[in-house]
Amino acid sequence: MKFGPVPLADAAGAILVHGRMAGDRRLRKGQLLAADDIAALAGAGITEIIAARLEAGDVGENDAAERVATAICGSGLRTGATGTGRVNLFAEADGIARFDAARIDRLNAVDEGITVATVAPYERVDARQIVATVKIIPLGVTETALAACEAVAGEATGLASVAPFRPHRAGLLQTMLPGMRSQVLDKTTATLTHRLADLGSVLEWEMRCAHDEAAIAAALAELQQDGAELIFVLGASATIDRRDVVPAAIAAAGGSVDHFGMPVDPGNLLVLARIGSTPVLALPGSARSPRLGGNDLVLQRLLAGIPVTGADLMAMGVGGLLKEIPGRPMPRIDAAPDRETETVPMPRLAAVVLAGGQSRRMGSRNKLLIEVDGQAMVARAVDTVAAAGFAPIVVVTGHEADRVRDLLASRDVVFAHNPHYADGISTSLRAGIAALAGDIDGALVSLGDMPRVRPDQLRRLADAFDPAAGRAICLPTWQGKRGNPVLWARRFFAEMTDVSGDVGARHIIGEHADLVFEVEMDDDSVLIDVDSPEALAAIEKTGGDQALSS
Repeated sequence: MKFGPVPLADAAGAILVHGRMAGDRRLRKGQLLAADDIAALAGAGITEIIAARLEAGDVGENDAAERVATAICGSGLRTGATGTGRVNLFAEADGIARFDAARIDRLNAVDEGITVATVAPYERVDARQIVATVKIIPLGVTETALAACEAVAGEATGLASVAPFRPHRAGLLQTMLPGMRSQVLDKTTATLTHRLADLGSVLEWEMRCAHDEAAIAAALAELQQDGAELIFVLGASATIDRRDVVPAAIAAAGGSVDHFGMPVDPGNLLVLARIGSTPVLALPGSARSPRLGGNDLVLQRLLAGIPVTGADLMAMGVGGLLKEIPGRPMPRIDAAPDRETETVPMPRLAAVVLAGGQSRRMGSRNKLLIEVDGQAMVARAVDTVAAAGFAPIVVVTGHEADRVRDLLASRDVVFAHNPHYADGISTSLRAGIAALAGDIDGALVSLGDMPRVRPDQLRRLADAFDPAAGRAICLPTWQGKRGNPVLWARRFFAEMTDVSGDVGARHIIGEHADLVFEVEMDDDSVLIDVDSPEALAAIEKTGGDQALSS
């Protein structure tokens, strides 16, 4: 790749290295300079720029990032939008991140310009969380280096994946000594119930018995015969040896102790065992607390279907000092029983569906109630943003508000009525933004008359959204044309409520061009709105066998 200062007269077709202003026009880093870009730079008095040109055997940053991301993307992961040489990999479901660390190190050692960064191995991740990111640092890399990375990734499966949590039916056995308070046992049951529920499983059996080898063995055998897929034992007295009461009782019940102890604090006194094929965890006393402990690290792996051995436990020492880290998150029941109030890695993205217009160009019909493929357009718009994972969904009503509300009565939406809908779309935009909760990080502004937009297209916008990286306004494009819906960061909400007249917030996009990220789509759905009889006829004509009715 050629890199360096280039006279403006020779810059056509070169790649701009650093973003810069050309009069009132902003040219982005990585932009392929066309004739009109050169003219704008010349008009601004610029005679030389720093530019790059790919040579034979080079691959551009975005194509290279996509190839590396595709090569490393394993089960439970999906790739996101591509831009500025970066592709993020997202978890498809709640689960445990898994990596072949040695191969990722080898891949990162191929070329300094090709990088892969991941979360920690065996870290718990949430659906839609970024698990890994591929970043091509220069504007292009060689095909040779790229092929070498793909070869490392292709040596075997399992380079990067997420093992999703699987629902289990668990049993808990608590032992008792004279004088032990029942409230302690009740609290332990509640804590474990919430622990399991947060991981998609259920505590189906709860038993109590004396802290006695024979009594414990009988109770364990009963739980195993009843069908418990995972058994917990919490003794009234701490286990301090493999020959202590609880491990001995597991053996008496026909089980075996795989490992006693782990280099994690809290959690040192964990017993890893099994009866037949049923895993048994004899928990330390610290497990009565909802705070993170070694038992959580083991439980998460087991519920994700990842076998845990004694060797695995002994490898947990680095990073295993948990109780000295006040910033380490607790299991969610302690921090916040409601998942929605929990601090999670992904931003909270809402949707505002504008459904209050008068449909003047459609004549006497309310376009939002017209059926496309057997479904009213406004219902289709709501279902699309819901399927894409946006929540909450605010539907702004105005014209024929009662009919719109009745149509959407069965859906999980919040209605915001705009009594000033006749004054234009800006009033509906203000009403929708004002109805959003204070903890929303961004909002997708969706039009109710765009029936061909798909959930996967909206997910691509959400994947690209990263205000900290300068992607604060994400909008879809098709062959260079900008469309809708647009995803806005919270920082713009105040400006959006100041718009007026029958215009949306497009001028805000122009004023913040450096924070706009365009996401190229796979078809023109993001450009098609049905706001006239002619548009309705056109979409009916291209719909094939998909019928349209009023």
